Amino acid sequence: MINTRYEVTGMTCGHCVSAVTEEIGRIDGVTGVDVELATGSVTVTSTATLSREAVREAVDEAGYEIAGS
Repeated sequence: MINTRYEVTGMTCGHCVSAVTEEIGRIDGVTGVDVELATGSVTVTSTATLSREAVREAVDEAGYEIAGS
């Protein structure tokens, strides 16, 4: 398993966490998503290395942004 951490901006509530978790969870190979609302940290567990672009698109779809993208 591979763990990759991202910083997501704009999340302010439990709904934000759910939206980001759901969208990232749809990416093939993702086995887990752990969101720390207080810090904006999102740790994605996957069976293979994910493209940053795929994760960025999922986060965008949820209505948020990965810091520095």
